[in-house]
Amino acid sequence: MLIETAKRVLQVEADAILALQSRLDGAFTKAIEMILACRGKVVVTGMGKSGLICQKIAATMASTGTPTFFLHPAEGIHGDLGMLAKRDVVIAISNSGETEEVCRILPVIKRMGLPLIAMSGNPKSTLAIAGDVHLDISVAEEACPLGLAPTASTTATLAMGDALAVALLEERGFKAEDFALFHPGGALGKRLLLRVEDLMNQGPDIPLVTPETLLRDALFEITSKKLGITGVVDAQQRLLGVFTDGDLRRIMENGLDSLQKPISEVMTTSPKRILRRNLAAKALQIMESHSITSLFVFAEEQGTVPVGIVHLHDLLKAGVV
Repeated sequence: MLIETAKRVLQVEADAILALQSRLDGAFTKAIEMILACRGKVVVTGMGKSGLICQKIAATMASTGTPTFFLHPAEGIHGDLGMLAKRDVVIAISNSGETEEVCRILPVIKRMGLPLIAMSGNPKSTLAIAGDVHLDISVAEEACPLGLAPTASTTATLAMGDALAVALLEERGFKAEDFALFHPGGALGKRLLLRVEDLMNQGPDIPLVTPETLLRDALFEITSKKLGITGVVDAQQRLLGVFTDGDLRRIMENGLDSLQKPISEVMTTSPKRILRRNLAAKALQIMESHSITSLFVFAEEQGTVPVGIVHLHDLLKAGVV
């Protein structure tokens, strides 16, 4: 019985969203054009459950390139209407279109000459008539069996708000990098904002030896720099190859005599590399693809002198993974 109830609720709400598709017309296009032409901010206002949906719509728009904030209509009639400015656009939401607090701020919005996008379930309501454009968010029924608790109607409203936000995002040419700018603390922000040069070890922290260095002596460089690797460079500091602790384990299978060899005889030539300006996420992708834990970093595509080295642990600490 419980599962059947849940299935019925999901079906009613899914039908409510799908029904919106047939109502997308010139009004939706005009609403997008009004917002794109806005030189101020988009102000979303609504009361009760609609107000909660308004807050989510405002947050989604703000994070996808449309400066937006939520105005509580009840607080608005007690002074918060001062938040409105001449160049703003208002999105007012009320399922009935007759919510008292919303209707009471309409005269101020009209007096200021602000473009008004009305979203309601009644195209003949006070709010719908006052709007410069009306988006029909009506539903055939609520999922609540009593027809009282806003359920399908709030879901449909939220979906219409997402449709506005995504359409605006695409029209603005908003990219993942732009999204990350507004989410610097999240995993996505770190993956898209952090570059290799932000995380790499450089200067004296780069493990390097010369080709003539005996393998036994190179081990001190590998151990002291704690990266499990050393680069092999010539007199001009050009990278000739690398040697890792993994290479050491394979070499030691042939006995201790290998420790007396110059590292140039056992190093890996043509090591994997990355540019300092590349995203840290790209470094992670290269490491995963080749099952390695370090990459030497270069300033230019054809560069031969490493400017740093980035290790998997650096990426882990930064939250790139």
